[in-house]
Amino acid sequence: MDLRRHGTPPLAELRAHIRVMLAAEDPECVEDVELLTTELVTNAYDHGVRPLFARLWRPDHSKVIRLEVDDSDSSHLPVIGVSRFGSNRGRGLVMVDQLAQRWGSKVRTWGKTIWAEVASTAVTPA
Repeated sequence: MDLRRHGTPPLAELRAHIRVMLAAEDPECVEDVELLTTELVTNAYDHGVRPLFARLWRPDHSKVIRLEVDDSDSSHLPVIGVSRFGSNRGRGLVMVDQLAQRWGSKVRTWGKTIWAEVASTAVTPA
């Protein structure tokens, strides 16, 4: 989803889109992806510069669902439990770390991508 046209995070729209895309998944898996999306997109709005895109996809022949969120700030990479907004913030990445099988960040020439992967529960034909 192109986030450039939104002044605030379009979280309800993103969650609705996730439920449609992941209709074959276990409801718990869908909820985990919704929570991860909410956290990573909100972080991009709060800590990044001009959020760009959010992508949800299943890499070819894999049993994972991958979420990626881009923003144009490569100078502030995520750190678990640390927020530049004070001690009452910074717990979101702790949750991401617990929910995701793997997560991380990648610096790009135009900014960064924060990504998270969760195990797919959908049965895929052989």
